[in-house]
Amino acid sequence: MEGSFIGTIVLWIIGLVILYFVIYTAVKDGINKSLVGQFIEKNYDVKEEKKSFLDNDLDSD
Repeated sequence: MEGSFIGTIVLWIIGLVILYFVIYTAVKDGINKSLVGQFIEKNYDVKEEKKSFLDNDLDSD
C-alpha cells in the first residue's frame, strides 16, 4: 500500500513538472510571436538578449 502511494505521488510530481514546462514555453513563445508582443518590441525596443553561460567564461576577462 505504501509503495503505490509513493509511486502515485512521484508520478504526480513528474506530471506537474512536465505541465509547468509546457505551459511556460507556450506562454513565452505565444507572447513573443503574437501581434501585441511584436508591437511592443518594435515600438518600445524591449528586446531581451539571450545570453549563454559561455558568454561569461574566464577567458573573456
